[in-house]
Amino acid sequence: MATAAREGAMYLLLGGSGAGKTLLVKRLQKLSSKDGAKELGEPPATLPTVGTNLTDLSLGKKITVRELGGCMGPIWSSYYSDCCSVLYMIDAARPTQISSSCVQLLSLLSAEKLASVPVLIIFNKIDLPCYMSLVEMKSLFRIQDIITFAKQPIAVLETSARDGTGLSNVLQWFNSTLCN
Repeated sequence: MATAAREGAMYLLLGGSGAGKTLLVKRLQKLSSKDGAKELGEPPATLPTVGTNLTDLSLGKKITVRELGGCMGPIWSSYYSDCCSVLYMIDAARPTQISSSCVQLLSLLSAEKLASVPVLIIFNKIDLPCYMSLVEMKSLFRIQDIITFAKQPIAVLETSARDGTGLSNVLQWFNSTLCN
């Protein structure tokens, strides 16, 4: 797929339907704005992404986050060559999606085009009472084994895009992996 001519680095945001990808990028955009929002306020309304959304963030330099809808999973690989880093979001409050999320994660980690691309695995929705703890999620996904055997550097974070928990850690990860 051809990428529109844009300034800055391209980051790919992937994950199953309903994981919170759109809300995450809206919140990160607010936090990284020139105003440097101290208060996130109420979460903005979002709609499920059917296709792709491009969101620019200012982190000392401009980066672009390409969010792909969960329903586009079968063609995610078409976008791998255009990115310098990948964020993979998992809904920690939906245990019924664990197996499909794990399969998608392993598939993208085994893609040759992503062999040297940093990956951030985000367990989202930790604000919900039914979320699975990080320890449970890491165990189910066998995260330590994945990190040990993966070719690319992998980081893991917990977030709540809704209440803002962990978003500063996501921004720190962006800053630590800034692409040219």
